[in-house]
Amino acid sequence: MSRSLFALLLALALPVSAATQVQFSTSQGEFVVELNEEKAPVTSQNFLRYVEDGSYVGTVFHRVIPGFMAQGGGFDKELAMRPTYAPIQNESGNGLSNDRATIAMARTQAPDSATRQFYINYSDNRFLNARGNRPGYAVFGKVVKGFSVIEKMAEIPTHTVRSKGMKDVPQQPIVITAVKILNK
Repeated sequence: MSRSLFALLLALALPVSAATQVQFSTSQGEFVVELNEEKAPVTSQNFLRYVEDGSYVGTVFHRVIPGFMAQGGGFDKELAMRPTYAPIQNESGNGLSNDRATIAMARTQAPDSATRQFYINYSDNRFLNARGNRPGYAVFGKVVKGFSVIEKMAEIPTHTVRSKGMKDVPQQPIVITAVKILNK
């Protein structure tokens, strides 16, 4: 048997498991995130629920801190909070790190409080990872295409919206205009 025939037979025998990818279209451009459903199954399913119900469309990146992260998915252009499903279990101990270009769930001080808001890391923010008995922020994927769009978001000047008690709000809204699953 020739090597090329053997390689073809081997490739046909192995199951191909492509990771789920989600494409975001924003007022700044498009980017694609790839989920790690193996290491973050609860978080990935939760995120996909908001993608599939269409409720990320019309939300904004409401908190952008250059060199740190861009956070979005929870508020509309008027900074009104969008409805959420129940909070999920924190999967921050899954071995995935808050590194540059990863996507993770935002939460309150309560470890199991993440709902719909997510953030994308501009740099390696390992202080957000779980350590010992201290829970961190659950990473569930990474940006695999269009990270330059995320970087462009950091160039927009920000301000404080005192009436909403929010800091680091882009002065020009960064709106999510479409979200779709590319493969599943």
